[in-house]
Amino acid sequence: MVNRLRHSLAFVCVLLVACATPLSRQEQPPEFLFKDDSFSAPSERVGAADVFALSDQMQRYLKTEIMSRLRWAGPQQGLIDALYHRDQLKLQYDVSMTRNASQAFDARAGNCLSLVIMTAAFAKELGLKVRYQSAYMEETWSRSGDLLVRSGHVNVTLDRRIGDAGGLGAGSLTIDFLPAENLRGLRVREVEEETIVAMYMNNKAVEALVENRENDAYAWARAAILHNPGYLGSYNTLGVIYLRRGDLVGAAAVFSYVLEREPQNARALSNLAQVFARQGRDAESTALLRRLAEIEPVAPFHFFNLGLTAMDQEDFRAARDLFAKEVARADHHAEFHFWLALANFKLGEIEPASKHLALARENSVTRKDRELYSAKLAWLRTLAKQ
Repeated sequence: MVNRLRHSLAFVCVLLVACATPLSRQEQPPEFLFKDDSFSAPSERVGAADVFALSDQMQRYLKTEIMSRLRWAGPQQGLIDALYHRDQLKLQYDVSMTRNASQAFDARAGNCLSLVIMTAAFAKELGLKVRYQSAYMEETWSRSGDLLVRSGHVNVTLDRRIGDAGGLGAGSLTIDFLPAENLRGLRVREVEEETIVAMYMNNKAVEALVENRENDAYAWARAAILHNPGYLGSYNTLGVIYLRRGDLVGAAAVFSYVLEREPQNARALSNLAQVFARQGRDAESTALLRRLAEIEPVAPFHFFNLGLTAMDQEDFRAARDLFAKEVARADHHAEFHFWLALANFKLGEIEPASKHLALARENSVTRKDRELYSAKLAWLRTLAKQ
């Protein structure tokens, strides 16, 4: 029963901060957690130096293109208008990669962490005080191969400078990249900038791991841990890197270290249970899965995976009902809507298929997915008119 609840441990779990929740700063991590000799040098520069750095183009944007707006509206409101007003940069939400400040500006796109970093970089250049908040919200999951990736959320608040006059820029202004309806009742906690940087580094590690760049992934995860040892998401990523490499001893050490500090960390419990299962320590693995089932009775993607099995068996009615269950608990997930649309289509239910394909397009978080779902929706609507 426990194995069914955990979908037979087919996936390992990592934490991606399109954002996430940190702990307070802890003691320095023990050296035995790191395996420098097992990895080659990264293929890219790894570190914090470029995270908030302003490019020449960003400096020029501040000094020439929006200076009059900053003078008229005040530095806070003027900056927000310049960055996020529709007739200005026209930024797009895109989780395909985590960008530093200059990359987000050049691409005119980013996930919420990238947009927070870019906004903060401009604000600090203007002398504004910047505060960061991590939000408590329903978990968002995606997957890539054998990885389940959990996302959270952050936002940024700009405080006016001492000595600034009132005007439109007075007081504190919070910038959030979620739709307004998703912000009602949202609980947040303030986090330090070092945690934001650790989140950025951890994101880079996860993205490298998804692309099978294990040396880069290790370098980013290691840097994240050393930058902020209290951010446990980076340790979990490090453990998954070891697990991907087949280093079960190293992975077990990291996940155990996380659980010593946070005994109910569901991701570490799930991943350590998988390590024990691979080591043949079945009793210990089962015990961890029982603990996990108490914390998280229904695993991420549980109904979705069952729905895929039903699709393979051409039981489209069962698949439709299972995908509908997954949509009911995560209606923001584009992939769930897409597969529900496909099941409806297989049943000849064109109208609900169109509805959920449209929702897949609306909830997609990359340009590529939006274009893909748009094309499929256009084809389906053409078919419906025939």
